[in-house]
Amino acid sequence: MNLTEKINNDLKEAMKSGDKTKLQTIRSIRALLLEFEKSGTGKKMNEEEEIKLLSTAAKKRKEAIEEFTKAGRNDLSAIEQTELNIIMSYLPQQLTPDEVLNHVKQIAEKIGASSKEDFPKLMPLAIKELKGKAEGKLVKEAVEKILGVL
Repeated sequence: MNLTEKINNDLKEAMKSGDKTKLQTIRSIRALLLEFEKSGTGKKMNEEEEIKLLSTAAKKRKEAIEEFTKAGRNDLSAIEQTELNIIMSYLPQQLTPDEVLNHVKQIAEKIGASSKEDFPKLMPLAIKELKGKAEGKLVKEAVEKILGVL
């Protein structure tokens, strides 16, 4: 079952259950998918594009949580957190910082990266391999740690 089918099924379930937050979040994901399809680029929705769309939506929720927390609006922060959890359920399982570090180490060994001068070689490979499985910020920190940039 592809993401669009899963979203449509979950949308029906959310309507039946009356879960307004889940319904709203799934509708926003569905809107992103429809927007991509209607964009006129001629690209087909593939798993990489799905992960990219969902990751962007998750990142927006994380930023909103940060801003609401800073402003002392824990009520709005909680809503955003619920939406984030729903979006994350459609993404691949996220790696822990240690797992990210291990993956980046393996990539560095494979290409022979060992100093901060190798950052431009290692970072794009690490981002590509871990896309959707870990945040870019976490990957960057792991690359910097391995190459001794910090």
